[in-house]
Amino acid sequence: MSGSEKRLDGKKVLVTGAGTGIGRGVALEVAREGARVALHYSHSDQGAKSAVEEIRQSGGTAEAFDADFTDVNAVKAMVNRAMDFLGGIDVLVNNAGITINRPFLESGPEFFDLLFGVNVRGMFFVTQTAAARMVQQQKGVIINMTSVHNYGGMPHHTVYAGTKGAIAAFTRTLAVELAPKNIRVVGIAPGWIMVENQVETLGPDFDEQTAAQVVPVGFIGRPVDVAKLAVFLASDDARFINGQTYLCDGGQTALLPGTGDFRKPIDVVFGKKYIPDASTK
Repeated sequence: MSGSEKRLDGKKVLVTGAGTGIGRGVALEVAREGARVALHYSHSDQGAKSAVEEIRQSGGTAEAFDADFTDVNAVKAMVNRAMDFLGGIDVLVNNAGITINRPFLESGPEFFDLLFGVNVRGMFFVTQTAAARMVQQQKGVIINMTSVHNYGGMPHHTVYAGTKGAIAAFTRTLAVELAPKNIRVVGIAPGWIMVENQVETLGPDFDEQTAAQVVPVGFIGRPVDVAKLAVFLASDDARFINGQTYLCDGGQTALLPGTGDFRKPIDVVFGKKYIPDASTK
């Protein structure tokens, strides 16, 4: 693919939570599409810095920046450092977040504050800092990662799901407020995406092929599946898309629960009495 064909050629992109999983996949994909990339990470720098090296070896421009998302001043400073490196900002991908499950009755204030502090509060002030520059530029795209937990319930995820629902509502409202400034705000709700932490948690005995049968497309997604959607939403091809959150879940949320194996034909005929001679067909 030549440079002129790359959908994000010359764009300046900041991806938060880019040290692992979806964020790292998005950073690599936007770089492949011609963007200059700033990768945020916290704690371990290994994944983000290896991605930076991969991008540079392919002729791209990238740098990694650290910040603790529980510290608002630190995340604001990180955004400013990233924008100085990029020379501005065209696209912000809000991917940083933590997933922790705990029974509702055992979810204390510290647990609640941690998840909302990282997933919502940190993200809010990252966006505010980046959006201020976008307003000056009179252009920009903000992509917020939410989750299928915004659309369906799962035990022990009340707090986590609450953060993701908040992000979806934030996306809709901010899109309306920033649209007059030529800034689009959109969301992506990934379904089951296999990332490093899941591989480690599920262990070597996990049978992915069998587990994937609950996903209508028949396989569990990978970060690149989300990354390709992010590239489209960040590009000018999506110029008329604003305020929406797009599911990227292989059909998980489309499947009506309690219907049995959806891959087998239904052998029950409903409403036969309303159709003449239906019993013979």
